[in-house]
Amino acid sequence: MGQNLRPTNKNLDGVVPYDPKYLPARLMLSANENPGGLPTAVAGEVIVALSKVQMNRYPDPLANDLRDLIAQQYGLVRENVMVGNGGDELLFNIAFAWGGAGRTMLDCPPTFSVYAANARLCGTTVVNIDRKIEQVTGFCSNDRVASIALGSALGAFPVNEEAVLERVAQGDIDYLTICTPNNPTGDLSSVDFIERLLDATDALVVVDEAYGEFAPEGSSVVPLLAKHKNLAVLRTLSKAYSMAGVRLGYLLANPEVITELQKVRQPYSVDSLSQTVAKEVFKFLDLFEARTALLASECDRVFEALNAMDGVVAYPSAANYILFKLEEADAGVVWQKLYDAGVLVRDFSASPYTPNSLRVSMGIPEQNDAFLATLASILEEEKSNSELQG
Repeated sequence: MGQNLRPTNKNLDGVVPYDPKYLPARLMLSANENPGGLPTAVAGEVIVALSKVQMNRYPDPLANDLRDLIAQQYGLVRENVMVGNGGDELLFNIAFAWGGAGRTMLDCPPTFSVYAANARLCGTTVVNIDRKIEQVTGFCSNDRVASIALGSALGAFPVNEEAVLERVAQGDIDYLTICTPNNPTGDLSSVDFIERLLDATDALVVVDEAYGEFAPEGSSVVPLLAKHKNLAVLRTLSKAYSMAGVRLGYLLANPEVITELQKVRQPYSVDSLSQTVAKEVFKFLDLFEARTALLASECDRVFEALNAMDGVVAYPSAANYILFKLEEADAGVVWQKLYDAGVLVRDFSASPYTPNSLRVSMGIPEQNDAFLATLASILEEEKSNSELQG
C-alpha cells in the first residue's frame, strides 16, 4: 500500500462545500440571476469585441481599462477599483487580507453564508450579531419606496443596529460585512446606519451591494467613499447585468484598501474574455435599466400575490428575490414538488434563522405567473392531503 495522505489544514474541519443545488429546470428561479440575456445591441458589440481578443496572450493582470470604465461610472479613479472573478473572489481576498488567526470578523446572520465560511477558512474568529425578526403583517409593496424617502431601513430581518455599534465599540473587530439588500432576506440597511457604523470603528466595513441596482434610488453607500477610508463597496455584473456566467465582480474602496487587496489576489484571475465582455457592458449600462425596473416591479407584485395565499408569509424585499415562509406545508416537500413540476427555487428551511422557508428569484412576468400558479396548486394539494390524514 502507498503512503497515507497527510490531513488538510485544520480550518477545513467540519466545512461543508458550498452547494446551491443549481439543478436544470424549466423555470430557473433559484440563483437571483437576471432572466434575460444581454440586450441585442450589447450582444452584438460583445461578439465583435471578442473576435479581436488574443487568447494566446495573458490578460491585463490588473484589468486597467475596465477599472477606468468602472471608475468613470462612479466619479472615481482607477486606484479606487479592483475587479475579481465574481464577487466571491473579492470576498475571499478580503477575508484573507483582513482576517486570519487572532483576528475577528463580525457577521449579521441570516445573511450570505460565504462571509462566515471565508472567515473560518482563514482561521478568523467569527462574532455573530443576529438580525432582528420583526412582524410584517400589513406590509405592502409601496412601503419599499416610502421607507427610502424617510431614510429608514426596510424588511423583516433588519440588522440589530445598536447591538452592532455596541460590539464594534469594543475595538477588536477587524472587518465586517453588511449585505444590503440582504441575501436571502431582501432587507435594506439605511445609509444613515452605515455612516454611523463607519464613524464608530476603524474596522474595514464591507457593504455588499450585489443587488443594489434593484433597490430604490438613494440607497447606495457609494457616496460615503469620499469621507470614509474604512469603507469598501462590493458590486457585481452577475445580477442586474445578465453576466452571472461571465463571473465579474468589482470592489470600490480607498486606494490604500485596494493596494492591500492587490497583494493577495490571484494573478490573472479575470480572463481576457470576461474583461472584454464587461467593458462592453459598462458602455451600455443604460440599456439594462428598463429590465431592472421590471424585475423590481415584479418583486412587488409577487410579494403581494404570495401574501394573499393561505399559509404563506412573504418577507418584503428590496432586491430581485423574495424569501417566504410556509406556515402549514413542509418547505422541503413543497420544494421537491415545485422542482418535479419544473420550477427550481432555493430551499432555506435548514437554517435556524429561516425555518420552513423558500426563496424565489424574479423571472419575467410569465415565469412568475407560472411559479405562483404551481405553488398555489401544490399548497392546495398539501392542504387536502393534511385534511384527509387528519
